Amino acid sequence: MDQRVILAVAGSGKTSFIVDSIDPRRSNLVITYTDNNYRNLRSKIIRKYGSIPAGTRIYTYFSFLYSFCLRPFCGDVCDLKGVNFDVPPDYTRRLKRSNLSHYIDSNRRIYASRIASLIFNFEIAEDVQQRIKKYFDAIYVDEVQDFAGNDFNLLLLISNSIDAVLVGDFFQHTYDTSRDGNINNGLHDDYTKYKQAFGEKGFDIDETALRKSYRCSPTTCEFVSRVLGISIDSHHDRESLFQFVDDEMLAESIFHRTHTVKLFYQSHSRYPCNSENWGASKGIDDYDSVCVVLNNSTEQLFRAGQLSKLPPITRNKLYVACTRARSELLLVPERYVKKYKR
Repeated sequence: MDQRVILAVAGSGKTSFIVDSIDPRRSNLVITYTDNNYRNLRSKIIRKYGSIPAGTRIYTYFSFLYSFCLRPFCGDVCDLKGVNFDVPPDYTRRLKRSNLSHYIDSNRRIYASRIASLIFNFEIAEDVQQRIKKYFDAIYVDEVQDFAGNDFNLLLLISNSIDAVLVGDFFQHTYDTSRDGNINNGLHDDYTKYKQAFGEKGFDIDETALRKSYRCSPTTCEFVSRVLGISIDSHHDRESLFQFVDDEMLAESIFHRTHTVKLFYQSHSRYPCNSENWGASKGIDDYDSVCVVLNNSTEQLFRAGQLSKLPPITRNKLYVACTRARSELLLVPERYVKKYKR
């Protein structure tokens, strides 16, 4: 069987890689994480093949879990009415895992982050595995770096009996599909251990196929590699503008530029400008001029040359923000523009 994990960098063409890997003559299961990625994958598959190949099915991850994995086995028994994407209430954590109220709310909706846990705890995981093997020849998974907790274990299980290509960027891990106590706790804290988790299950690790970015210039890649400690190369030879703006008047001028998107660590909506948060900008590919706004602690680490010492999740969000830039990348201390915060 072909079982591979393709570890990519930002802007390297992960979606296109998956589309080009699909054999339209086979039965293919394609899973991605967000609605935006679903639409992007679907449109690229149609563009390449003229339509969705007859044997190919595309799902967002939680719709796949709910409609394909869970409902056929216990949808009627549990009287399920849909998926609840809210964080489960604290009291449900104290319930026994054999109690359906741990997983299902008062409206009979199952908590998205606990679907995989229910599949394991109610011993239907092997049934799910056999169902996938029955209907599909190959599985393709995008954004694999966000699988955590029981979702990570379920992914390894269902990928174990058919061809599997899992694609993702370890350093773009900014969100966990689920948190299940100590299950896979710390999985994303160490790159080497993360690779080992796949290697121990027989996956081949490919770190070369998608190691260069089509989006980022060599200037941006050099900054990210040197300062954040995340290795990334560029397909281009064009240089671009990189600047740390240590001038309040210039920072204010950049803040008011409509064509330059401002990326904040958090609370971007409180600023009256074209903006987004660092982590939420993941998946956005149409920014040209990017201003990354550094909060106080990040600014201090930048000045000390120690950004690589940021907590992993914060470093990853900063990496996501910096690698949105196609042309210019500007860093601005938040204190220079905080007067505009509402």
